[in-house]
Amino acid sequence: QVQLVESGGGSVQGGGSLRLSCAASGTSFTINAMAWYRQAPGKQRRELVARITSDGSLNYADSVKGRFTISRDNAKNTVYLQMNTLKPEDTAVYYCNANVRDLYYRAYVYWGQGTQVTVSS
Repeated sequence: QVQLVESGGGSVQGGGSLRLSCAASGTSFTINAMAWYRQAPGKQRRELVARITSDGSLNYADSVKGRFTISRDNAKNTVYLQMNTLKPEDTAVYYCNANVRDLYYRAYVYWGQGTQVTVSS
C-alpha cells in the first residue's frame, strides 16, 4: 500500500505562482511514474497536467507547456509541480498520481486526496 500526501495548493491572483508537492510513502514499492492531474469545476473528468517517468521522461498538457514544470526527488519519493504564470482557467483540484510496482512486478495506481488551486483574475 502506498500513500500519497499532497501539499501546496491555495489561492493566487492571475500571473502568480504556486508549487505543489506530493510525497509517496509505503513499503516495498518502486515508482514507475508520477503525475499531476486536475479536475476543473463542473468537469467530470480529470485531465493529465504533467507526468514524469522513472527514467526522467516528461509529458505536459499543451495548456501548461512553458508555464508548469514537473520534477522529482527520487530519494524522497516526492514529485513537485511548479506552476508559473497562473491563469483563472488553471483553477481546479489537483491530484497526485503514482504508478508503482511491488516486489513481484505487479502494477498499482494510487491517487492523492487532491489539493485546491484557485486563480483569480
